[in-house]
Amino acid sequence: MRVAGVGFRSTASLASLHEALMAAGGPDGVRLIATVMEKADAPVLLALADMLRIPIQGVAGDVLADIATPTHSPHVAARFKTGSVAEAAALSAAGKGARLLSPRAVSRDGMAMAAIAEIAERNEA
Repeated sequence: MRVAGVGFRSTASLASLHEALMAAGGPDGVRLIATVMEKADAPVLLALADMLRIPIQGVAGDVLADIATPTHSPHVAARFKTGSVAEAAALSAAGKGARLLSPRAVSRDGMAMAAIAEIAERNEA
């Protein structure tokens, strides 16, 4: 299963979110979009989820704070206590044993970030 984690500024556009997601690897195989809880109902994120027909999961800030990420933004670290909301949200929502397919990607305007995490699905017999 693949999860797209996103982080974005409050003034980010749908185009910025979509561009960051495409730069991170695109929506193919993505079954969930994850972000910090306080932004999970942002209209721009709801529009992206609707466009892609993928549900959104909010992740509590204290959960994100416990997740080490390969990239680090001082602004994000000061606010959320993790290096990257996109990476941490993707890893958290994908579950234990998930791995990032690549570090976060940033839209050209710097308003949105995305990362994709993946965990192997287990077939129950």
